[in-house]
Amino acid sequence: MIRHCDTDLSGGQWDEVRPLVQAKTGRKARVSRREIVNTILYVARTGCQSRLLLHDFLDRSTFHLCYHRWAWNGVLDKRHGALRAQVRSVYGKSAQPSAAIVDSQSVKVSSKTGLILPAARLGRR
Repeated sequence: MIRHCDTDLSGGQWDEVRPLVQAKTGRKARVSRREIVNTILYVARTGCQSRLLLHDFLDRSTFHLCYHRWAWNGVLDKRHGALRAQVRSVYGKSAQPSAAIVDSQSVKVSSKTGLILPAARLGRR
């Protein structure tokens, strides 16, 4: 694709992300994984609704499928954890945080059982 956005991955960034998103099926992918990642980053950064993407981007069903598959398989969590560890090491901190902040926006308490449920999981069945 000819389109270039500020959210597109640089060569070095792509080298770090590539091993996590490459298909391991043994066959050549029909859609560039780099274009999928760049489209996801564009939507995440701009807040653009995927159905309103310009025609220069991938079809929304293509990148939605990959995004949800990567989220379900833990690819996104692994990458986020690796990036967090890199940033913390730059600032001279241990790779894993030793404290957390919990507020009413991130946790809901069940009145019947006393269980604490993450707000993100409440909508899942």
